[in-house]
Amino acid sequence: MGADVIFSLRQELMVTAIVFILLVMKVGMAELRTGVILNVVNLLLLANVILGCLGGPVSVAFNGMFHTNPLIVLEKNMLNLATLLVSLLAYDWLKGHRHVAEFYMLLLATLTGFFFMISAGNLLMFYLGLELSTIPLAALSSFDLEKRQSSEGAMKFILSAAFSSALLLFGISLLYGATGTLDFGVLSRRLDGSAYQLFAFILILSGFAFKVSAAPFHFWTADVYEGSPVPVTAYLSVVSKGAVFFIFIQVLYIVFKPMAINWYKILVLLSVLSMTVGNLFALRQERLKRLLAFSSVAQSGFILAGVIGSSRAGEASVVYFILIYIFSNLAAFGVVSLISAQTGKEGIRDYRGLYTNNKALSWVMAISLFSLAGIPPTAGFFGKFFLLLAGAGKGNYVFIGIAALNMVVSLYYYLRVVKAIFMDTPDEPIGKLNIPLMPNIAFVICVVGIMVTGLAGGVYAYIYSLSGGLYGY
Repeated sequence: MGADVIFSLRQELMVTAIVFILLVMKVGMAELRTGVILNVVNLLLLANVILGCLGGPVSVAFNGMFHTNPLIVLEKNMLNLATLLVSLLAYDWLKGHRHVAEFYMLLLATLTGFFFMISAGNLLMFYLGLELSTIPLAALSSFDLEKRQSSEGAMKFILSAAFSSALLLFGISLLYGATGTLDFGVLSRRLDGSAYQLFAFILILSGFAFKVSAAPFHFWTADVYEGSPVPVTAYLSVVSKGAVFFIFIQVLYIVFKPMAINWYKILVLLSVLSMTVGNLFALRQERLKRLLAFSSVAQSGFILAGVIGSSRAGEASVVYFILIYIFSNLAAFGVVSLISAQTGKEGIRDYRGLYTNNKALSWVMAISLFSLAGIPPTAGFFGKFFLLLAGAGKGNYVFIGIAALNMVVSLYYYLRVVKAIFMDTPDEPIGKLNIPLMPNIAFVICVVGIMVTGLAGGVYAYIYSLSGGLYGY
């Protein structure tokens, strides 16, 4: 293996090395305190983010099964950053947990799978990466071993993941039967849009829709999000969804480019359904985890609006929005995680009067919700603007109008939480909470990211300059 191949695999190798270090610490240093393990892991995750900032040229390895370019390196590093933020925000919860090392081993195993999935140049490599990430995620969903709700959520996740993987694998096998290859570049040249190939595509698309919680394939989302520990829910909603969208763009823009006319109409329908259904269900929720779960369904619809642009601007807008989504969603889940760990409260009514004793947490939650709603000057406004702008490139203004109306609807349930925090006056508001150093650092990073990512126009311009992909789509 040459030095250039090792350099292109540095992020995967670094994550694997962290897992190995954790294994040594678990087996050979059993007496280590939880706080020591947390500090060591966070330092290693920070080093992993710094390593990802080195960038890298276009590289192809393993006979085209693995490829990378500057945009893919950036996408992986966004996932690295999100994982670090999840780790920092989960500090308070993990500090009292008995299985900290096991938690990180499972978490980093999923991250490794996502990396290989994003760099896949072959549908077989993509599927292997997907399974490597999915199986540990199912275990993480059930990490609150003493809670029945957690086991129930994990069971639903396993069943839905198995079903979606079966659909994907069936579609891939049909596609291989029709074309005789699984290579991304060769596949695109052998597609002719026949009914057989279209059926294979619909199966593959259904599998992707399960993974990103797009309606009507979203029914597992709320129960799994509610049953999982809050840090795992945050990871599922941001890292898992972001990774699947990154590879989804490549599969659509490279492999199924000859069938763009067909998948454009299907994705418009999926986008409208996801936005509308996600918003309507979110309006009725009384628990924050379920509200954020249906919010993530609606956000998937907005991301699909950028994907259907099928252009360089579409790819750039999706990557840009996922970066914003990382900061916004993790800030919201971070507040929920901290309050849940210290008080056990997760209902919207429990947050009434939170501002009375916890002003900093209240503002973090408000800013994150403003960004998720797309209210200026937060980054969420600019993210959704670029998504809709890319979607409008096809001239479907009715679709853009529906998306804009859904943005208005989403204001209600986001601002409902803000109202409870700042305006409602309960008899017994949540008392003053202790915010450890690690979550404090994560909150600062998220809030700065929400404000700067939107106002600094160079961020989108930089992502746009990297877009285009290995094959020039």
